[in-house]
Amino acid sequence: MKNEELLLIPGPTPVVDSIYDAMASETRGHTDQRFVEIYKNSIKQTRELLKTDGEVFVIAGSGTIGMEMAIVNTVGAGERLLVISHGYFGDRFITLCEAFGIEVDVLQAEWGQQVRAEDVEKKLKEHTYKAVTITHADTSTGVAADLDVLVPIVKKHGALAILDGVCATAAMEEDMSKGYGAQNARIDVVLTGSQKAIGVPPGLAIVAFNKTALNAREQLGKIPAYYCDIYNWMPIMQNPANYFATPPVNLIYAYEEGMKLVLSEGLEERYARHTAYGRAVRGALREYGMTPLANEDVAASTLSCILYPEGVDDRQFRASLSKKGIIVAGALSHLSGKAFRIGHMGNTTEGMLQMAIEEIGNTLNEIGYTANIKQALERFHLEMAAVTA
Repeated sequence: MKNEELLLIPGPTPVVDSIYDAMASETRGHTDQRFVEIYKNSIKQTRELLKTDGEVFVIAGSGTIGMEMAIVNTVGAGERLLVISHGYFGDRFITLCEAFGIEVDVLQAEWGQQVRAEDVEKKLKEHTYKAVTITHADTSTGVAADLDVLVPIVKKHGALAILDGVCATAAMEEDMSKGYGAQNARIDVVLTGSQKAIGVPPGLAIVAFNKTALNAREQLGKIPAYYCDIYNWMPIMQNPANYFATPPVNLIYAYEEGMKLVLSEGLEERYARHTAYGRAVRGALREYGMTPLANEDVAASTLSCILYPEGVDDRQFRASLSKKGIIVAGALSHLSGKAFRIGHMGNTTEGMLQMAIEEIGNTLNEIGYTANIKQALERFHLEMAAVTA
């Protein structure tokens, strides 16, 4: 299947033929043993990616369902949760927690910057928090959280570390078996979706709980959820021949193929590729006078929020670029009209990104802003070589 456009938004991301082909396979009954084996392998692949000692859940939904599942199974009404927010999508945890009667506090960074470690330490000393949410890569700002700094602080104060990996999983390391810092601190929950760095069409929520998080669920007893209650899903994850709710059969086909591509590339190689992409794209766009919102030391590997130079009209720029088949996203909140967001993750290739850099330059020249395309492409290749050397 030919992709008619190059989709470089922060998600969904480009889908390759083998995933389309898998998704187009004949729909089987959800208890058909042929499908059961595929679902079982998808769960095994997810465990291999995230390396949890607990349970993983692959269900119909989205990143938002993953957020809800992570929270409602670990934090009860009247308990307190701290949100470490690096942008719009970190803030979504606020209203989610309020819907379930959870007391929520927020540490909100200035957009383009990270929350300071000392502020997290101070906040965790003020109250007893059941859990802390960390957005690994915020889709609105392109800021990445420093897990080596944050996870040890969270665990030192006895809270659960809940990681929103929606725009990071399979592109930035999220190893739940890894010990962070001198305390050997571990991530307790990772949540994500299928449509970003995993590179599969939207429609799946993926959540992993370690044994500590599963113990938190046990101590909660009855929770205000049905579809999102992991106790209803656990028998299916342990044996997909069981039934709770009908799984999205064809999406599971696609997910298994997508995960096969992720794991066959090699996780370390995949993380390095995404690091190179991020640096190369941001470096090339700087040659056009475009400024990344996040400095390199805090920038995510998966997407970038890019501020326009003076005089570039957002609507005109993105509309002109889309006519060339390159789709990027507008900025959110107070940055709307002042910036655009470009994804560089999943099945995206170096060739796709090179094409995007060239067409962005052509578009800028067409709308009256001088752009040196040759210089930008040279910077792109220089940055790619520097990271991959």
